[in-house]
Amino acid sequence: MRYFAEIAYLGTNYHGWQVQPNAETAQGHLDYVLSKLLGKEINTIGSGRTDTGVHCSQQYAQFDYDGDLSGKNFLHRVNSFLSHDIAVNSLWQVDEEAHARFDATKRSYRYDIVLGKSPFKQGLVWQYFRHPDFDKLQEAAKVLLEFEDFTAFSKKHADVHTHICDIMQSYWTKEGDTLSFHIQANRFLRGMIRIIVGNMMEVGMGRMTTDYMRETLATKSRERAAKFLAPAQGLFLSEVLYPEEIFLKQIVD
Repeated sequence: MRYFAEIAYLGTNYHGWQVQPNAETAQGHLDYVLSKLLGKEINTIGSGRTDTGVHCSQQYAQFDYDGDLSGKNFLHRVNSFLSHDIAVNSLWQVDEEAHARFDATKRSYRYDIVLGKSPFKQGLVWQYFRHPDFDKLQEAAKVLLEFEDFTAFSKKHADVHTHICDIMQSYWTKEGDTLSFHIQANRFLRGMIRIIVGNMMEVGMGRMTTDYMRETLATKSRERAAKFLAPAQGLFLSEVLYPEEIFLKQIVD
């Protein structure tokens, strides 16, 4: 049987999601706990990757196990053994051909910025000590909807076959002293959102124009864009969506 675990994690103490040699990762910790509980080696596949220090409020990880996990207090047991900064929020039996990465139709990220010092949000936001023009930030966000090729807003040496992304939503919200950037697309490139946010903040501060952003995207100039990289701690993978029909039943304790 194939299962999807819906998970959340605080990325502060992890070198990203994906398993790496000699590094603590969210996937590595989850795989270890699942393997111990199920008595066999479990190697999950995630719906996407997150970089070092990036957080996640919704991620799906698939794994195969030849047995029904319903009514076995499995969800409670998993969360009891996982570190305090990782949680499995739900567990689903899915179609045996379902794939956590390739079947995802939409992914959403949020990037949070606090305008000033915020001790209680340390590690969860970009603490920014100036005030960008909010209207200019919104204009910059709309520029992204004009393009499909985001070569300029990606890191070099990424293991991808295409830099085409279908961005469906791109906008800012403001609540008190917190600015949040919201973006939804079918896929994202390595480092893409942090580079986007860094460039938009330059627009918001009047150091860059939206026309300059357009030119950067049109010329696919990584050198121009990569100079402005927002820190990791404000970024959250916030939602991953799939066709409803791949979910067969929710596993309950």
